[in-house]
Amino acid sequence: MIKLEKLRELDIYTCAHSRPSHLSAASGLVCVGSALYVIADDDVHLGVFPVDRLGPGHLVRLFAEILPEGTSDRKETKPDLEALARIPPCNGFAFGALFAIGSGSRPNRKKGVVLGFDAKGTITTPPTSVDLSFLLDPIATEFGQLNIEGLVIAADELRLFQRGNRRHNDNAIIRYPLSPVLDALEKERVDPLKPLAIERFDLGAIQGTPFGFTDAAALPNGDMIFSAVAENTEDAYVDGPCLGAGLGIIDGRGNVASFDCLEYPHKIEGIHAYEKGEVLELLLVTDADNPDTAAGLFSARIVR
Repeated sequence: MIKLEKLRELDIYTCAHSRPSHLSAASGLVCVGSALYVIADDDVHLGVFPVDRLGPGHLVRLFAEILPEGTSDRKETKPDLEALARIPPCNGFAFGALFAIGSGSRPNRKKGVVLGFDAKGTITTPPTSVDLSFLLDPIATEFGQLNIEGLVIAADELRLFQRGNRRHNDNAIIRYPLSPVLDALEKERVDPLKPLAIERFDLGAIQGTPFGFTDAAALPNGDMIFSAVAENTEDAYVDGPCLGAGLGIIDGRGNVASFDCLEYPHKIEGIHAYEKGEVLELLLVTDADNPDTAAGLFSARIVR
């Protein structure tokens, strides 16, 4: 069993009386320099939090639209940003960039956004919206329901993590060559890009409810660490109770090398990892599926 330590709640500075003073549905996490960058699947903002202190974070607007306040209307119209990764330095971004993507589970959820960094890892460019149909449409028929939850950039590849559910246990990693993806982010119209490979995974189940990928991060040795939850739902759109959660490692050959459950089933949806010798130090963010509940930032350690 893996034990998590809660570090803080993801509270934010806000002058808007119409919105909560926190992020409520954290779904992706990247740490760069002195900042933690967090996306939430029920928001159109990026949360930026200090690494070395517990003060509130602030928001960066990613999309112009204003989401409805009602839960059902908000769920129907949100872009459903579910995965976040750091793009390495390239032609368009000399110091790299943040890349956030939607789940693809509905037509309005096929958008992404890119924000460029400076040399210190501070965002210096306005957000650029990206139509992700060129990535998602070619794989839509491969799964019962498309539901992208993780994004990893490693070994000259972009890898998407597809999450399954009770009806469609379609956990998979979809691999694309990185270079044409980066080129596409600078163009207005892009031809569909077929994946290099689609690798499927069975992560086990609790009470008949399968574990499904919720995020992943690359490790320096070529492995990937992933989070997964057993959410009791038969649909990529409808939430359900979380029966279990765990963290695992997929090795460089594409095999699940380990998978261990959490002591308490926190619904982990964002993960950042770094190595200290034989220890993996992890930062993780949660989604409580409740707009009134602040997302939490947790830490954990895995000895390899």
